[in-house]
Amino acid sequence: MPTRARRTQRRNQVLSREQIIDTAIDLLDAGGEGALTVRAMTDRLATGSGAIYYHVGNRDELLDTATETVITAALATRPAGAQATPADEVRLVALALFDAIAEHHWLATRLILQIVRNPVGPVTVGIFERLGRQVGALGVPQARWFDAASTLVHYILGAISQNARVEGDTSGIDPEADREELFDATSRAWQELDAESYPFLHAIVGQIREHDDREQFLTGIAVVLDGLTRLR
Repeated sequence: MPTRARRTQRRNQVLSREQIIDTAIDLLDAGGEGALTVRAMTDRLATGSGAIYYHVGNRDELLDTATETVITAALATRPAGAQATPADEVRLVALALFDAIAEHHWLATRLILQIVRNPVGPVTVGIFERLGRQVGALGVPQARWFDAASTLVHYILGAISQNARVEGDTSGIDPEADREELFDATSRAWQELDAESYPFLHAIVGQIREHDDREQFLTGIAVVLDGLTRLR
């Protein structure tokens, strides 16, 4: 056997699927989807492209696997106490997803794509099953379970996506913009609007500077949960 072939074989034997996925997540965290290339993966892992394809498939499959890995870890979060209520469980899952996307900005787009494209995949069924069980426990009539669970999922995904860098058309958006500077600029712009025509915006210009994204997110969860308990 030629020397190069022996080295490749040994290299592929020690390279694990987990190493490939972890490396892919690191590249995605550092530079988004554009940073995840076969060249970058082979350079980082000191291996050939064949080993990557063997373990995880093509680039799209690797993106899906990276998404599944992060979301599965988030969904594994469990309440600290034994007396957690259904509402506590919903807040726990929602915040776990919120924090996962805050840490991995590329995840917002991939998560939505997974739910749309793969309704029987582990991401979709994991999220719906974990939240859906709580919908029943909240007393929502079974005939409304799908609507109730979908409302929760739609709110969670929509809200957390606003706090992430969405891949795609971001013309006019500075990806390096400071959050506080953005809200300061927005509040100043709203304050300059005519007060009689825009009384609501004038009333909240101070709040937009001071609000906390996680607390705002939990306020939305509370509103949705309150509405779900009233379904008949």
